[in-house]
Amino acid sequence: MKVLLIKDVKGLGKAGEIKNVKDGYARNFLLPRGLAKVATDAVIKEWEKEEAKKKAELEAELRAINEVKEKLENTTLKLKHKLGASGQLIGAVTNKEIGEKLKELGFDIEKKQIEHTSIKAPGSYEVDIKLGHGIHAKLNVEVEGE
Repeated sequence: MKVLLIKDVKGLGKAGEIKNVKDGYARNFLLPRGLAKVATDAVIKEWEKEEAKKKAELEAELRAINEVKEKLENTTLKLKHKLGASGQLIGAVTNKEIGEKLKELGFDIEKKQIEHTSIKAPGSYEVDIKLGHGIHAKLNVEVEGE
């Protein structure tokens, strides 16, 4: 019996492959567990249509992420922080503080997307922001003392 694998099956194949298996294996194991469907023309066309739709959605998402990356890399974030007697910042500039400032500028960035930063002195810094799908943006942060 020819089946279209819906999920990866150890020892048989990966999702999307068409395999020829014994009837009993298909009826008693693969089909009841939702691991495969009988490979008819309609099922194969439906699978291809769904895969094309998923691919288009992924491409659109990647395009949007790259646009945000470009905007972030062209942005310089200016923060004012209180200075102590030694010229160091009182406390530190945190991910939460950077995230709140980015939200004010219209970016939808969570504090957990910002790589751990511990900025304790005034100056110019480069902060790494994880945007998803392995894409990272470098944000310029300038810290000034008050």
